[in-house]
Amino acid sequence: MSALTALYLVVFTNQTFWGKINLYLAAYPLAVATLYLAISCLFFGLVTMFSVKYLTKPFFIVLVVVAGVSSWFTDRFGVVIDSDMVRNAFETTPAEAGHLLTPAFAWHLALYVLLPVVAIIWVRIVHHPFGHKLMRNSVAITVSFLVFGIAGFSHSKTFVTAIRQHKDLVKTLNPITPLSGTLKYLMQTGAEQEIVVAPLGTDATVRPAIDGVRKPRVTVIVAGETARAANFALGGYGRDTNPELARRDIVYFAHTTSCGTATATSIPCMFSNLTRSGYSHRKSLENENLVDVLSHAGIQVEWWDNNTGSKGVADRIRYVDLATSTDPRFCRFGECQDAIFFDKLDAWLDNVDKDSVLVLHQLGSHGPTYYLRYPEDYRRFTPDCRTAELGDYLDSEILNAYDNTILYTDHILSMIIDKLAAHSQKLAGAMLYMSDHGESLGENGLYLHGTPYLFAPDTQTHVPFLTWMDPAFAASFGVDRACLTQRARADAYSHDNLFHSVLGMMNVSTSVYDPQLDVFAACKRTEASSATRPIEKRST
Repeated sequence: MSALTALYLVVFTNQTFWGKINLYLAAYPLAVATLYLAISCLFFGLVTMFSVKYLTKPFFIVLVVVAGVSSWFTDRFGVVIDSDMVRNAFETTPAEAGHLLTPAFAWHLALYVLLPVVAIIWVRIVHHPFGHKLMRNSVAITVSFLVFGIAGFSHSKTFVTAIRQHKDLVKTLNPITPLSGTLKYLMQTGAEQEIVVAPLGTDATVRPAIDGVRKPRVTVIVAGETARAANFALGGYGRDTNPELARRDIVYFAHTTSCGTATATSIPCMFSNLTRSGYSHRKSLENENLVDVLSHAGIQVEWWDNNTGSKGVADRIRYVDLATSTDPRFCRFGECQDAIFFDKLDAWLDNVDKDSVLVLHQLGSHGPTYYLRYPEDYRRFTPDCRTAELGDYLDSEILNAYDNTILYTDHILSMIIDKLAAHSQKLAGAMLYMSDHGESLGENGLYLHGTPYLFAPDTQTHVPFLTWMDPAFAASFGVDRACLTQRARADAYSHDNLFHSVLGMMNVSTSVYDPQLDVFAACKRTEASSATRPIEKRST
């Protein structure tokens, strides 16, 4: 039973792994054959270690279930099931998870999970006496690991070189990566229960606006979802996916990279002051973030969510969950299109009487059900993929559906700008949009997102970033629009810039503010503040 289970895992649930091996080591057929032997022996040795009475069948069933489920997402979408992806799975919504439960997935589970599980349950295992079993298993495990070591050493140079050149290789070994990722996630979650949040920026104050601006200043931050810069016409994409924004006086930052490739990493990272190089999930929980610093400064801050939550960012401010709405005007299948923000936005703007920041967390372009993200009026690019079964459609049809989501986001952002402009008699308004991560749409066999950052493609890390501000808002913190536009086209930016740029926009003075990470600092007039004099901003 141990041998059969190990063989099943190696052959039937590791198609992606072996596909990469045969591609990367095509010039070394003997090394490939040796690796088949080595991995088979490794799996047999590991499985046999748990071949103990009362444990054998439950453990084998767990292995088959984990490997069978993981192989669907790895083989179908190129997804790596590491600890970050496990976190995404635990933090997803029922509606989002439901979109993945397709007929094709059900057939896969029947063949790759149900049938082998039934076989394991059906087979009667005769266990030897403990002493005899211990000796037999020890010999089997020792021989297996010995063969694995000899086989690996015989072509070690080839294997080590392949692993160094192709960081994605080991990450696709199933069920090793999913199990280790789950264990790591559970250990992290357990340790995080005792975290006490450390205050940040408690010295924050708001400096007076300049140029005689006395109106309340409002910034709407739109945290985008799964929008990739490659499909923004503002950045040079061949399709007109930004017709409405192109008619607004916006500044587009063409070279912007994300902190992560999944929402659970990118959202807390982009609102923190940690920067990508210093970020970890635990550190983000241990420290307050941008919205807390704004609150310390006396600015009114709210978070409206139409996604899977703020990932802890909005735990200490007013939080409005729109994703659970059942309003038939915007919502179906347990999710709501982003126009739901407009239902409350005008009333909120009407009641603003002090400097305020509103964060809108979009559902945006989240897949695989791209077609649910936009109404019929924005179904411009056709034929478009109309189900979650991406494998049943051409990549061009998947691209059409995705581009329609970008077209709709273009409309959402333009409407926010118009609503801010309509309140310009009473308010000085600005909007800042930044996507959390990008998306793969079939390039190099990858779909969706969440690929480990180390080998993630540019389509998942190059994100759109833009801002709009009315004349009064721009004047209130002394920014030179011409300078900003020029820098936005040429300089490199990242999620690291959001924290400090918003503080700069809102004239917040605090010891945790770094002008070198403020995208506006180098374009502010010297009379605005001695603390924000023009400087040479470093790229991030």
